Amino acid sequence: MRDVALRAGVSTKTVSRVFNDDPHVLPDTRALVEAAMHDLNYVPNALATTFRAGRASVIGVAVPDVVDPFFAAIARAVEDIARDRGLSTLVTSLGDDPANERPALESLLGRQLTGLVIAPVGTDHSWLERWRGHTPIVFVDRAPFGLHTDTFTEDDEAGAHLATTHLLSHGHRRIAYIGDMVHLSTETKRVEGWRRALRDAGVDVDERLVASGVSDRESAASALQRLRGIDDPPTALFSANARSSMALAHVLRGRPMPYVGFGDFPMADTLTPSVTVIDQDPRRIGALAAERVFARLQPEAGVDLDEVTVIDVSLVERESCRVPAP
Repeated sequence: MRDVALRAGVSTKTVSRVFNDDPHVLPDTRALVEAAMHDLNYVPNALATTFRAGRASVIGVAVPDVVDPFFAAIARAVEDIARDRGLSTLVTSLGDDPANERPALESLLGRQLTGLVIAPVGTDHSWLERWRGHTPIVFVDRAPFGLHTDTFTEDDEAGAHLATTHLLSHGHRRIAYIGDMVHLSTETKRVEGWRRALRDAGVDVDERLVASGVSDRESAASALQRLRGIDDPPTALFSANARSSMALAHVLRGRPMPYVGFGDFPMADTLTPSVTVIDQDPRRIGALAAERVFARLQPEAGVDLDEVTVIDVSLVERESCRVPAP
């Protein structure tokens, strides 16, 4: 940067302002600096920038599984916002084991990130408090445990209530709940939304209709076999997440059942039958989280921001809820 400044006859601060596209730089000065940058093939030294600013020009993103369409969409939205601000993103998968969450997050935070967006899998986040003083931390999809920080979640209970009520409107009274990790705040609320919809309709809640740990085709097949084997089996299914829904879509091909899934997923609208879903809009969640990171970097801009934001969800009706009951 000093070489560029010397060649252009300006200060290093002016070079920095030109590189960061400061609109207050005079056109003639900008032209001189840009010409010097071109002549010297100048690119900023990211490592030096990190030392000066005390943080890397990187937004960390930690999600349970980067292959999951929902979390992949969140990560992509964060990446888009970060790129517009001249930052990179560093994405990592946390997996399903809560014990792996802290080591993975500490590894990210040790890189002096500009900010961190997390979709958690653990059950204790109080240890992150010491990091919040210098690194904006935003939770998405799932609320943290033991920590008050910026959080963007969907209205999980209302969405589950909406899905179950929709199946009830089709005449079903035996509606099974198909979930994965029921200890997470998202699933806890979705189970309650399922229960509340049944109670509101005057239907007894049969806990035998709850199937957890459904994350792949094998577990989906096993859950359906058990549910079909009980007396008075379910006539419809509510799937609590996109991963469970994708597994069910495969398993139900031979013996279809009416069902609604929480969370849209690729090709859900092109399957036969197409899948009715509760739409979460993950790209919006990711964009809001990334914007919040940048807002927290400007203390005067973040004074009146709410820490917890609950985003409305909507029902997208397709064919799967109208499949004839078995």
